[in-house]
Amino acid sequence: MGPRRVLKRYVLCPAHRMLLIGLILPASQAAAQSITSADYTTPTTRYAHGILGDAIEHGALALKLSNGRVISVTLPISDVSEDTSPRLSDMDGDGNPEVIVVQSNRSLGAKLAIYDETGLIADTPFIGRANRWLAPLGAADLDGDGVIEVAYIDRPHLAKTLRIWRFVAGELIHVADLGSFTNHRIGERDIAGGIRTCNGRPEMIVASADWSQLVSVAFDGAEFQAETLGRDTSRPAFANAMVCKDS
Repeated sequence: MGPRRVLKRYVLCPAHRMLLIGLILPASQAAAQSITSADYTTPTTRYAHGILGDAIEHGALALKLSNGRVISVTLPISDVSEDTSPRLSDMDGDGNPEVIVVQSNRSLGAKLAIYDETGLIADTPFIGRANRWLAPLGAADLDGDGVIEVAYIDRPHLAKTLRIWRFVAGELIHVADLGSFTNHRIGERDIAGGIRTCNGRPEMIVASADWSQLVSVAFDGAEFQAETLGRDTSRPAFANAMVCKDS
């Protein structure tokens, strides 16, 4: 620990007092800034998986703040962002969004990770094997308890398992799994479905494991409720379902 800074006691006008606070406090305390957008940067071919249609992934994440500043988060050389785009969601209820990404390791496969302007704040375990991926659905208070959950399909081409994690005290806690669903085919550039809210209830929009049915899945904290919306699993049908229209 370095030497403490000692300030002499002067009488300051309000304007000068605020200026002094801005000088001696870290930026996060003096004027907290929120993330307004996020993008993947630093294209790389160091992770030869190509699940999204090509071999180009990204090695860094750019976070734009409300004051215009851009923070770059560089991933370890062993990792890439293997994803379509970062997702902004207020995970802790403080009014400022965090960023949800898919991060893949060349030996351990993918994990879901959450970043803010300070860096990585929470993540799931890696799947555990190279070239194993997950496809996010999104984040919402799925069970109405006031705490945010995040959902994804674990290995949408293999395991086809819907997984839910809850963000509690800065950690992702595993909540529940449901098998036989998917939201992506190998080579597709986008991820189908997501989380919609119809009549006040969040629902996850996915396809059955064989892509024969479009399905909404709700979670009440203890059990899943799945409802078939139709047999059309085209992207237009998914788009209609996401805005609470019949498919």
